[in-house]
Order: sequence, then structure tokens, then C-alpha cells
Amino acid sequence: MSVGQERPDIDDDTLMARTAAGEEAAFRLLVDRWQHDVLAFLIHMTGSRDDAEDLAQETFVRVFRQAGRYQGAGKFRHWLLRIAANLARSRGRRARLLKWLPLDTDRHDVASNTPAADRGIEAEQTALVVRAAIARLPERQRQALVLHRFQGMRYAEVAETMGTSLAGVESLIQRALAGLRVDLSKGSERP
Repeated sequence: MSVGQERPDIDDDTLMARTAAGEEAAFRLLVDRWQHDVLAFLIHMTGSRDDAEDLAQETFVRVFRQAGRYQGAGKFRHWLLRIAANLARSRGRRARLLKWLPLDTDRHDVASNTPAADRGIEAEQTALVVRAAIARLPERQRQALVLHRFQGMRYAEVAETMGTSLAGVESLIQRALAGLRVDLSKGSERP
């Protein structure tokens, strides 16, 4: 029986063991299961959908190549996001500059006097400002914040994923939130 015919609730460790044994269907199921989370995490980490898509692909290539060495014992998500974070960090070091989420001007050039359209555009612009502020955070603060707020990890899970202490994660997130408040308040004071 192939993976596709089995229940979709096969645990990740079993799928990794099957991937290590060369079962492509198991790997495809892992990718299908985790690609959205990895992409969302990397978008927040890089500020660029294009970069995030490239890094997500690299992440899964690494997962496939390292499947035989995986010994996660139920910690696949942490292992996977650590690979993604390391790749994002490496790319950031190479690039030495942040890429911003592009403003899709074609979508905003259409004139509309409806309040709903104005609220939608305003919400998108606010989201862009917040994403840009997150992108300006120091890397470890950004990573801790993204894992906690956008990936829904508890502090203990963030600590495990980042290889740091629980107190370290609490400090990183508090500093990230304080930095965001300062950054965003400066933006509201601008003319």
C-alpha cells in the first residue's frame, strides 16, 4: 500500500523513515503537509516571496538529502524550521541587505470611492508597514517572533527550534515587540 492510499495522519517520523528508504510518495506527503508553513515562515524571515519560494525549495531538498540522518523522535517541525531558518540566515549574510515586499501597484491603481475598497487598501498598506518593520528587526528577534506569532509555537518550542533557552526566547520576543512599537510609532509621527 502506498502512502497516498494510507491515512493522511501518518506521523512525520514514519514519513521520514520511508523517505530515507527511498519512498518518494512519503516525501511528497511531507512536502504537501509542510510547504505552506515553511513558505509562510520564510516570507516573514526574508520579506520576499520570491526568496522565500527559493529557500523553501532548498529546505525540502535538504530534508530529502538528510532523511537518512534524521532522528527527530517527534520533533520534525522543529528540525524542518531550523533548516529553513539556517538557509534564510545564510542567504541574508550573502545578500547583506533586506528585500522588501513589493507593493503591487497594478492592484492599487484602480480608483474606487467605496469605503470597503479603501479599508482593504489601508489594511494591505498597514500589513506592508508591519512586515517591513518585522524585516528590520535583528535576525534572532525576527526569527523568535515569527516562530511564536506566525507559526503558533509555544516559547518552549521556539527555544528548541532555535537552540536557545526559554529565558532567551522570552527576551528575544520582548525585545522584538519593543522594537516594533518604537519603529511603528516613528512611522505614525512622520508627516
